[in-house]
Amino acid sequence: MARHRLIAGAAREAGARVLLFAHTADDIAEGEVMRAEGSTLGRLRDWSPSPAWPEGRGLMLLRPMLGAGRAEARAWLEGQGANWIDDPANEDLKYARGRARVSLLPLGEGGPKGRMRVDRASGEAAPGRSTHTLSRKDDGCAAVPLSPLPMGEGTLIVDRATDAHTLAAALVCVGGGDRPPRGDRLSALLTRLRSPEPFTATLSGARISAEEDHALITREVGEFTRRPPPPLPLSPGVETVWDGRWAVTVAEPGWSVVPAAGRMAALSDADRATLKALPPAARGSLPVLIRHDGTAPVLAGTAGRATSLVEERLALALDRMTHERDLGDALHGASPRNPLFSDADSH
Repeated sequence: MARHRLIAGAAREAGARVLLFAHTADDIAEGEVMRAEGSTLGRLRDWSPSPAWPEGRGLMLLRPMLGAGRAEARAWLEGQGANWIDDPANEDLKYARGRARVSLLPLGEGGPKGRMRVDRASGEAAPGRSTHTLSRKDDGCAAVPLSPLPMGEGTLIVDRATDAHTLAAALVCVGGGDRPPRGDRLSALLTRLRSPEPFTATLSGARISAEEDHALITREVGEFTRRPPPPLPLSPGVETVWDGRWAVTVAEPGWSVVPAAGRMAALSDADRATLKALPPAARGSLPVLIRHDGTAPVLAGTAGRATSLVEERLALALDRMTHERDLGDALHGASPRNPLFSDADSH
């Protein structure tokens, strides 16, 4: 993740929106071996958002070489008279990547298995080779229906029949973190969702309230009361990401952002009316602005600009932005177009 943060920072400085990575079919096979040994490594996809959050916000990763093997890529580079650098850590057997790489070497070079080659069109392994395949999945759009809640408030409604990928993405986006839930905990939650009983649970910084055929996902407010975060100072005119979920900008100095939890009673009647329109579980996780001079707290959208990042982030995670032009002004702090929900009622 540290590498992705550095790359994201360099891309943002350069004004780039899309980065090309040279992962190959061999990387897919090694990832499958690592996951079989218990790794939580994610599957490589042709087009995916940067895993660094919030540093990689609005940055997409494109991997055009997943249908080629590493040896094929090196042969092409040699033919072009180009050179490359091998990371010695990838050959070190102390690391899971090194062990997986050795296990996939041809017989006589460290392992009994043949190298994998993935057919680009079908995503299937070539006959007689490894059975690992390039992961393909549904985008999960139908499992995240149009929410009746006010848009842009950082809450999501998912169908109780949703798939694991969609649920994991929804949880990490609403929770504001950068690490998806562990497989065992996610499986346990899916099992509970498949049953008809209502329940409430927390995972990955998110709160899941399951009712009838759907579940409401909100930020877990209890974290704010158990471990109150320090106020985050805001610089005038500078967009600041708070709690991994909100982009907040103010025009004047002296403001800091904190959660609404514990401060709702001190808000104005108008701000409390705004909160009242939301589910009780969602109210305490909204950003509130406070001043160092003791001015009463106000909702961040009242004294400044506050944009939820949850919906746009989820759209990226579920491949609802499939082209560079779909990114719009994501890198520049513009309000998201909410593409995930724009045609949800047609599904």
